[in-house]
Amino acid sequence: MSDIMRTRTVTLDPTAAAFPEGWRVSDLGPTHFIGIGGAGMSVLAEMLSQSGVHVSGSDRQASEKTARLEDAGISVHIGQDPENVRDAAVVVYSSAVKPDNPEILAAADLSVPIVHRSDILDLLMRGKRSVTIAGAHGKTTTSSLIAHILRSSRTPGLADPGYAIGGTIQGPDGTTLDGGHAGTGDVLVAEADESDGSFLKYHPSIAVITNAEADHLDHYGTAEAYHQAFVSYAGHAVDRLVIGVDDEGAREVLEKLDQATVERTVVYTTANADGLGDLRGASVVRIESETESTGSGRERFTVVLPEGLVTAEDRDRGDIRIPVALSIPGVHNARNATAAIIVATLLGMDPRAAAAAAETFLGASRRFQRRGEEKGVQVFDDYAHHPTEVAALLHAARRRFPDSRIRVLFQPHLFSRTRFFASDFARALSLADDVIVTGIFPARERQEDYPDVTADTIVAAARGMKNPGAADQDVVVADATALDSTTLDATDQESASSDRSARGGRSARGGRSAAWGTPCAWRPGERRFGRMDSGRRGYAPRGSDDGHACPQGRCDLHCGGRRHHRYGSGDHPCPSGASRDMRGVTYA
Repeated sequence: MSDIMRTRTVTLDPTAAAFPEGWRVSDLGPTHFIGIGGAGMSVLAEMLSQSGVHVSGSDRQASEKTARLEDAGISVHIGQDPENVRDAAVVVYSSAVKPDNPEILAAADLSVPIVHRSDILDLLMRGKRSVTIAGAHGKTTTSSLIAHILRSSRTPGLADPGYAIGGTIQGPDGTTLDGGHAGTGDVLVAEADESDGSFLKYHPSIAVITNAEADHLDHYGTAEAYHQAFVSYAGHAVDRLVIGVDDEGAREVLEKLDQATVERTVVYTTANADGLGDLRGASVVRIESETESTGSGRERFTVVLPEGLVTAEDRDRGDIRIPVALSIPGVHNARNATAAIIVATLLGMDPRAAAAAAETFLGASRRFQRRGEEKGVQVFDDYAHHPTEVAALLHAARRRFPDSRIRVLFQPHLFSRTRFFASDFARALSLADDVIVTGIFPARERQEDYPDVTADTIVAAARGMKNPGAADQDVVVADATALDSTTLDATDQESASSDRSARGGRSARGGRSAAWGTPCAWRPGERRFGRMDSGRRGYAPRGSDDGHACPQGRCDLHCGGRRHHRYGSGDHPCPSGASRDMRGVTYA
């Protein structure tokens, strides 16, 4: 047994600065990451290791990320034990790590400095021209776009940028680029996570705010406090601030900025600037989206740069119009790409070259990422975990596949977010044709702290909505473990040939890539609520008393008198004679 004993209670404050102002990465001794397999932690561990720091870490379970870290020469312990930190000079934690973690307690007893992951990122940015991207939505895609654009640059100092991104970038040959790269260039691009307030440690050369729609109210309490954090973050920008003002929250942030900050701010918008009110002298970049790019396979728009942002040879020529055709769909991605083009321009890159590079970007991992196709059903994976992100995803899917049926498997992320935004999730999910809502991914939270919040919370909100398009939505609540052993088939070959499935939300497994179709016997115009659980509990439409059992006794699935189901591999008649065919769930 370890001779490291617990002697104190540890308080973790992610907003407290850890390193003296003069410190650099080279001043670090052996550094240990608790929860090294996390998306943000693994990235920072890689970057420190690439910078010559001896790195170790631990995680509760092995994963693809921990395997990749081990392949990179980083020592990873599966399981968390006090002995793991004995040789560490610094211990790094994320907000998902609790104060009673055995390695946190051991580090405190050994008087080893315990620092938040944001302190490591701050250290990595020192001595670089840093670009940080904050916002409720679009951080990963915008960060990835900036890194991708700069990697293509021939401008001295911009090529081979460092980047710390909470995901991987899809390469043109089907490979992926890891989200953590120390880089040899002068620039470092990083996501700035606002969820716990730790992003206020950063003082970037360029600060980006993609939007400021209220989120993380479990930490901030109110939308006003959330917006005020962005005001403070904006004030930390050393050179320029870039902010998207298509959402009300971002416009509130802009209104609260001091005039000195506004005068070095670039705003971007899809709206007519005249309709945005007083922009207080900020430079305005307009996005002119095509009114109809539906089904074209490209998101087409024009970026209109004001005279003051363009290269020297373009000055005095007025606004510069740059057409862009993205591979990634959605107006929200037009905004993300515009922010990236602005940043590249501010760093000294020609905006036309930046736009051309953006067109070759294939996307970040789990951002409308195509996973495959089966039985004519294309499957896409997306990290969307906020109602606005879900709505943007589904709008993008409709634009890209206007004639297809859209089916969604959604795993909510955080009990607190599900509680705060249940009605908004229901409204956003109503844009799909069929929906499965699985168990909530807890991340740093615990179910016992939110006993009344489950996936049913979203379904109940949908049932209570007055909008018929939402209230009649097909929603099934499914235990996440049941889905691992369940194959969801397309309803028939004719409909499957034009179906698209989108998986949204967070998964501890990093996503599943199997195709699925309609989980029960749903058809357009026959929209119902239902429940599907592990244990073959069955399905019956809302408000119906005429459900009836499988005539062969194979399972407990019921039909509502119009359509029926397929049990196992055999079709058999509806006992009431009320159905012509049988479609639905097949259990593995």
